[in-house]
Amino acid sequence: MSDKDTTDTLTYKVTVSLLSLASGWLAQKALVALWRTAAGKEAPKNIDDDDSTVVGVVGFAAVSAAVAALTRALASRGTKKVAARIANPR
Repeated sequence: MSDKDTTDTLTYKVTVSLLSLASGWLAQKALVALWRTAAGKEAPKNIDDDDSTVVGVVGFAAVSAAVAALTRALASRGTKKVAARIANPR
């Protein structure tokens, strides 16, 4: 089974999606807790909130996007490695 065949299966796509959701949720919870610790206040949730500064909102959005991209990439790569091991056992 080639690498392309492994990544085209429905099982692979569903697994990557589920792992991405789970790891994204966990990463977001960790990021909010870290933000609370580092900034001393809650992470900005609403841009119209008077307590949120533009810098805080943009900073949190940028860090959140980076964390989301990283978790998606790691979930995809991890699933790909596991699928390759299952398809080609030693």
